[in-house]
Amino acid sequence: MSKGRRVLVVEDEALIAFLLEEMIADLGYEVAGTANSLDVAMAAEPDSYDMAILDVSLNGKQVYPFAETLTTRGKPFAFATGNGGSGIPEAHRGALLLQKPFQQESLKRVLDRMSEQ
Repeated sequence: MSKGRRVLVVEDEALIAFLLEEMIADLGYEVAGTANSLDVAMAAEPDSYDMAILDVSLNGKQVYPFAETLTTRGKPFAFATGNGGSGIPEAHRGALLLQKPFQQESLKRVLDRMSEQ
């Protein structure tokens, strides 16, 4: 499998996580795993994924500490949010955004851009 093809899904809503997993696979990417909380995401083995889709709010906790970890590791990520970029901290304003609700075409654009990074 080529670099940039394994995606970690960080999402606390089971239905949305399932939808993302299905779309990711349909687009030819590999789902490396799913984390439904910040703690599970932080414990994910760094070598098991190349990039991540991050729900901004996980059971009331913000995902930004994990985004910092990904930045340090040099792993691309995109925030999945229904609030646009308005709530994203300054440190992550340049991150890719996947606006909820999303279509497969917008997910493809985000995944392809992350694969290029």
